[in-house]
Amino acid sequence: MSGTKENRYKQLIEHIFFDPAFGSYKPGTTEISFTRPDIERAAAALAIELPKNVGDVLYAIRYRTDMPKQIVDTQPEGEEWIIEGDGRARYKFALVPINRIVPNRDLATIKVPDATPEIIGAYALNDEQALLARVRYNRLIDVFLAVTAYSLQSHMRTSVAGIGQIEIDEVYVGLDRHGVQYVIPVQAKGGKDQLSVVQTKQDLGCCAEKFPDLVCRTVSAQFMDDERIAMFELTVQDGRVCVVDEKHYRLVPANQIGVDELRAYRR
Repeated sequence: MSGTKENRYKQLIEHIFFDPAFGSYKPGTTEISFTRPDIERAAAALAIELPKNVGDVLYAIRYRTDMPKQIVDTQPEGEEWIIEGDGRARYKFALVPINRIVPNRDLATIKVPDATPEIIGAYALNDEQALLARVRYNRLIDVFLAVTAYSLQSHMRTSVAGIGQIEIDEVYVGLDRHGVQYVIPVQAKGGKDQLSVVQTKQDLGCCAEKFPDLVCRTVSAQFMDDERIAMFELTVQDGRVCVVDEKHYRLVPANQIGVDELRAYRR
């Protein structure tokens, strides 16, 4: 995101957070509700041109960049402000425990023979699309979760009661050797995007509503800066995102996996 766009978005969010016309922050406040039209009103008040997709303002603040410094300065120690969906075209600032999911760089790396068609690598348009394609073609969901999984839909957009409209990067369905069936929402993060408690909660809520008879296992995949792919299975406990499992994979030509490595994996 360009610096100019980032600054405009932060100005809008900061205006909504502090302006009395929008509910406004006061010491001790833990939630501030607002609506999508409030973003348009804030833009008019600040004479800021909105993007065609107003939702990009919220997406950027939730997943790509930090909250404005003035908002961060109101956070009690150990807590932070996030923006959650609160129904159709409704949102809220919510004060929650600080929660960061980042790859453990000391974790061992597992080499996987790269089955990605070269033409996919040549034409993938962004990090997220490239990551989803690599996960799909190399069956990393199957490898990571030890289930047989099938991609059901990419970029699933739907509405969830009490949350509003959401988008899941990709949804898989699968089953294990005992016949247990699963729904697996996948977040894909590349570049500076961060794994998010907001998105994990949304994914769990969506699966509970849309797939009530399937076991939900939420997965996040993230490119690391050395081309490894970090895979996380996540859950939410007491309002925090917790890591159930984490593995790191490197996609390589098959002839780059040596006998010693294969023996090490068996151990």
